[in-house]
Amino acid sequence: MAEAFSCRVADLLDLEDRHALPKGDLHLLAHRPTTVETPALSSAVPPPAPTGTDLVRLAADESATWAQWAEATNVGDIALEQLMAEARALASDYLTSEPIALFVRTRALRDRVFALLEGHQYPRQSTDLYVAAGYLCGLLAWMSSDLGQLRDADTQGRTAWLCAELGGHNDLRAWVLSTRSKVAFWDGRLREAINFARHGATYRTTGSVAVLLACQEADAWSELGAQDKALAALFHAEQARAAMSGGDEIGGIFACQPARQENYAAAVQLRIGRPADALRSADNALALLAVQPVRAYGTEAQIHISRAAAHLANGEADGALEALVPVLALPPDHRLEPVTRRLNELCVSIGHPRTSGTAAVGLRQALEEFCVDSAPRHLALSPGEGSA
Repeated sequence: MAEAFSCRVADLLDLEDRHALPKGDLHLLAHRPTTVETPALSSAVPPPAPTGTDLVRLAADESATWAQWAEATNVGDIALEQLMAEARALASDYLTSEPIALFVRTRALRDRVFALLEGHQYPRQSTDLYVAAGYLCGLLAWMSSDLGQLRDADTQGRTAWLCAELGGHNDLRAWVLSTRSKVAFWDGRLREAINFARHGATYRTTGSVAVLLACQEADAWSELGAQDKALAALFHAEQARAAMSGGDEIGGIFACQPARQENYAAAVQLRIGRPADALRSADNALALLAVQPVRAYGTEAQIHISRAAAHLANGEADGALEALVPVLALPPDHRLEPVTRRLNELCVSIGHPRTSGTAAVGLRQALEEFCVDSAPRHLALSPGEGSA
């Protein structure tokens, strides 16, 4: 303190301080030098730079230190294998399980992958993590659209695409574009849906994604009323099926089984005015679905809806109601947006003079009640959305 105030140490003490100090401390104060030389910081001399063998040894030590950091990883190959196995399980479970519970599980796994990517790992491990994150975001996008949240689905789709690009993975790129085509279709952006599907088809892939992309293109063209282009896209789907060179990496919702392909064909043929062909495709789809190890309730519901629509097109309200019995039995949590959307379209068809009568009135009432009690509506009315 004396140095800071440029005074003697004794000048900091008053008479009371001196009486309180022991005699030994007073003796030290009396014989302490008046100034203490301390080197100024500005005049400190930096250590000499290493030279000769010291310089070479220092450079080697620095490289060794960096190598220890680069060699460390926060994820191992077994952990990566487990993450992909869990992603496959989620994609498969989504075909048969309650969607909101699956959404929670998928989000939790995505967060684990994101946390790992924020750490340090080998470049090849980072690539694998980006692929896992891309599939999980793609799955969240698909689920979000099925729950009627199309804007959120788009956001998930963009993040999934970034992961596919960072991972440099063509199959993932194609599946992400298929997901984005699906979201655009249900959002009414039909040209964009076609562009996504066509873009996805440009990648060289091994599984069934090329089949689904062609089906989605046909779906959008049929909604636009472009009959020839829709039929051409269905033909391309058949060609893609014949050209398949391997299985699907993830499977489940990220696979296009023959029953799913026939389901798309039935919907397309309905829109272009071919109810007989639509009914034939729907029946084929049900037969194929019966021999699959996993029956996707969403796909099966849409197949029955196509059968009902074909009957309505022929003025057969009783046949339509019979076809819809399995759909109307779905629990509310399994009533996804694509299903309720197509049933609402059926309600419009029921207003046609050819489908009037008591059966038509009963069918309309059953469909309206079904659509009111659905998974998207439950989500919208949940406390997390701020509604009662």
